[in-house]
Amino acid sequence: MSASMVRATVRAVSKRKILPTRAALTLTPSAVNKIRLLLQDKPQYIGLKVGVRTRGCNGLTYTLDYTKEKDKSDEEVMQDGVRVFIEKKAQLTLLGTEMDFVESKLSSEFVFNNPNIKGTCGCGESFNM
Repeated sequence: MSASMVRATVRAVSKRKILPTRAALTLTPSAVNKIRLLLQDKPQYIGLKVGVRTRGCNGLTYTLDYTKEKDKSDEEVMQDGVRVFIEKKAQLTLLGTEMDFVESKLSSEFVFNNPNIKGTCGCGESFNM
């Protein structure tokens, strides 16, 4: 696995309802377009892999990496022609989550809108369940 490629932010979702889907993770059109753009010049990679690590002031944080193959225990999410793989350790933390890509004047990042999160740190990089 290669080094992490981008930064991701986590948001606890309480004010709006994200509809449950069959997929462990849903991608917004913005996220699909960004993943497609990231992978277009990297034919050796088949998609992105989402993982979870113990880190930060609130316990857990998501990681994003390029991946060349699907591991046996990975959950695969295929949406609009892009593939995202979820590591086994991250699968339960992502159920019902929406992955978005947000750009502003100061930053651009993937954002995980997760209805299962109980709290996040002030910077939004770590969370607890």
